[in-house]
Amino acid sequence: MDDRYTEGELRVAKSVDLTAVASQLGYTVKRVGKYYTLKEMDSIRIYDKSHWYRWSRQYDKGNNGGSQIDFLRVFCGMDVKEAVFWLLDFAGYRRIPNATEKPKLKYQVPTQKTEERKPFVLPEPSADNSYLYEYLNRDRAIGKAVIDYFVSQGLIYESRHYHNVVFRGNDKAGVTRFASMRGVFDKEGKPFKCDVAGNDKRYGFNVSNEDSTQLIVFEAAIDLMSYVDMFGDYESNKLALGMLSDAPLETFLEEHPKVSSIRFCLDADAPGRKASDELTVKYYGLGYDVEDCPPPEGFKDYNEWLVASKVKVNSKSTTISGR
Repeated sequence: MDDRYTEGELRVAKSVDLTAVASQLGYTVKRVGKYYTLKEMDSIRIYDKSHWYRWSRQYDKGNNGGSQIDFLRVFCGMDVKEAVFWLLDFAGYRRIPNATEKPKLKYQVPTQKTEERKPFVLPEPSADNSYLYEYLNRDRAIGKAVIDYFVSQGLIYESRHYHNVVFRGNDKAGVTRFASMRGVFDKEGKPFKCDVAGNDKRYGFNVSNEDSTQLIVFEAAIDLMSYVDMFGDYESNKLALGMLSDAPLETFLEEHPKVSSIRFCLDADAPGRKASDELTVKYYGLGYDVEDCPPPEGFKDYNEWLVASKVKVNSKSTTISGR
């Protein structure tokens, strides 16, 4: 066999579907918005099925992105010629006689034992939402009309036991995949917060609108509700991550491909600012219009901003009526 390849063969090698190559090699390919990634290495981004980039290893010059050939070179330890011939064979050119074995993956994630997942069961609802309304309105300054909206949409409710506020994270079909709880009796001690056992952390508390191309991202569900109260925005897509990882954001974008712009309204503390900087860079690089929109200086988050604005309004009203 001639150990040289022609320019035409090189073009064929570089036209092979990179997602099909990754699948053939045993990786699990999944689509996230405008790109593809790999379940085994979620730092990989595959664009237009023809080239890739690795966000977590930008310091490895020459090993953090490229063509199909570079993918085989980096992840299978092939040299350029071996990669070209393998791709030609994959495309049906049979440059490798009797090629039946898959090349070994250089960075294959070891198979782990599957942990038994607890069943996901939502807390039983209370007979009414009286404690929920009292907590969100009195302690968090969220208006009754806003609370009514989220209750009517089935996104929040009060649990029967302990009367916690339950925030539901639904998928595109309206099926609840995630839920978190927030205690209402925490004036004298540490606030109670937890996720419901067995939930899927790839989802988050969200409000979706298929006609909107804008997504506004928060850390906490109460900040999301506070934003709605302040700006009366019931139209845009909104998502609370519940953490600083963007796994729920990736899932939301995958389920809502019309989204083209993202506003990050994360907290003003150090972790929130660091996460916002990283996420704006990441999603700008993925082709989205991005904007960093923290609360004004002096406020940690959107709820703190809302509470302060309500206090200011009430103070003004008291002053005027007392004249």
